[in-house]
Amino acid sequence: MQEGNIGVFDSGIGGVTVLREIIKLLPNENYIYYSDSKNNPYGDKTKEEIIKRCEEIFKLLLSKNCKTVVIACNTASSIASNYLREKYKNIPIIAIEPAYKMVYDYAYDKETLVMATKGTIESEKFNLLYHKYDNHKTKLLECVGLADVIEEGNESKIKNYLERNIGQYKRKIENVVLGCTHYPLIQKEINQVLGGNVRFFNGANRLSVHLKSVLEENELINKADENGKIVFIDSSEKPEKEKRFYKFLKEEDL
Repeated sequence: MQEGNIGVFDSGIGGVTVLREIIKLLPNENYIYYSDSKNNPYGDKTKEEIIKRCEEIFKLLLSKNCKTVVIACNTASSIASNYLREKYKNIPIIAIEPAYKMVYDYAYDKETLVMATKGTIESEKFNLLYHKYDNHKTKLLECVGLADVIEEGNESKIKNYLERNIGQYKRKIENVVLGCTHYPLIQKEINQVLGGNVRFFNGANRLSVHLKSVLEENELINKADENGKIVFIDSSEKPEKEKRFYKFLKEEDL
């Protein structure tokens, strides 16, 4: 089987950072990206609300002939991925994870800041990962409302938020784990506030490699020669969301 789309969803346009990495490895696939910006942010919602919303989006993507679904939202992944995998066993589900293990692998002895939503940091899935690979030099920061500010796209608000919430760590942090797919969109701004010499980690690259291997194992790779198509859907139906999505998708360096 080769036909069908790859469904990708996030609480907003932040998952474009994941889709960019996927397309580098799988340029011939067709994609449907669902941005749930009407219900953003997920990090402030209850577990039940997140699972319910994720299942609604998942069903929508299946109705649009998706052969696999990528959860490109760390909060949704932490809370809803196991539920969806148990219920929909015939569809490969690939879920983003905070890249904390990469710190363990590549920069274990460095001062580390994990930036993530409240939902991700409090989730069982993240806590198992964190306690397994804890370097004892890590600070966990619940970035309440940051995904929403990024979604809005107001540069002044973004700068003020970062100064207020991570300014205290200036020149004290060497690693930053970007535990929300929105955050790589402001990586440069985070770097500036922290002192300009920070190593960033996010899970997008590893997810894309894993997705490719799963598609190959299940004989789901699209073997067409031409580049695939991308369909963008946003729950808020605001035209500016689509504009920003394609702008970020085309940028070589976020």
